[in-house]
Amino acid sequence: MSTTRWLNENEQGAWRAWLEVMRLLPNHLEDRLHERHGLTLTDYQVLVEVSESAEHRLRMTELSHRTQLSKSRLSHQIGRMERAGLVMRTQCPDDRRGQWAELTDQGWAVLRDAAPAHVADVRELFFDILDEHQVAALAAGFRAVADKLGMNPATGCANAQAEQSANPDPDADAETGDDSAEGRPDAA
Repeated sequence: MSTTRWLNENEQGAWRAWLEVMRLLPNHLEDRLHERHGLTLTDYQVLVEVSESAEHRLRMTELSHRTQLSKSRLSHQIGRMERAGLVMRTQCPDDRRGQWAELTDQGWAVLRDAAPAHVADVRELFFDILDEHQVAALAAGFRAVADKLGMNPATGCANAQAEQSANPDPDADAETGDDSAEGRPDAA
């Protein structure tokens, strides 16, 4: 039987502060996006991901992976964004089952309009209160955690695990996109 490795005082402080930031920061950012541009934080994330892809379009499965939304939740999200005129779904000519999420001209205009204020909010609420050494330490720490979590799909939510089990061969669904970022607004 293994012994529990309890968090020490420093680790507990870091963990609790992280949880508090994750509760507060997204709400502050979303409130500002919604007030100024009528967008949710998820809307903004989808617009950024699609805008940074070749030809401003991204396969739905790749978008699901990048946003960590289940395929069902992403379908509802894209449907809502389609009704708002921000994106449109198109069929992939090479794969009858595949669909693209494509940025509309209106979606691109909304993103270009929202990005400067959003980046200013990220600076105000996050980066401006940290010095360069704190930013470097956070970047290194977050990268290490993200790399570990990204290596093992089993660490994800039950929906992600089920989707991974249902389609263990990522090429079987061929839902990939290009990561180039032509004409990209700051993706904060």
